[in-house]
Amino acid sequence: MNVRETIKGQIESALADAAFPILTPEDLLGAFPNGADTTCQAGDLKVTAGEAGKLLSMDDFPFNSAEHVAETIVNKAGL
Repeated sequence: MNVRETIKGQIESALADAAFPILTPEDLLGAFPNGADTTCQAGDLKVTAGEAGKLLSMDDFPFNSAEHVAETIVNKAGL
């Protein structure tokens, strides 16, 4: 698995129990198990939900699934 797939999978897993749709950045951070401190790691790359959230804008919302969140974040991160 490459870095993109690893991070995407970890985001999807972290949001597996989240209630969708997610309408705001605050709701998204609250949906992660450890909030903004939830961490995804692949090799030397480590990113928190709080850091990843800075890549998003209100135009990215609403999110309708964990896959939608993960795909948007990895795309905006250039992974």
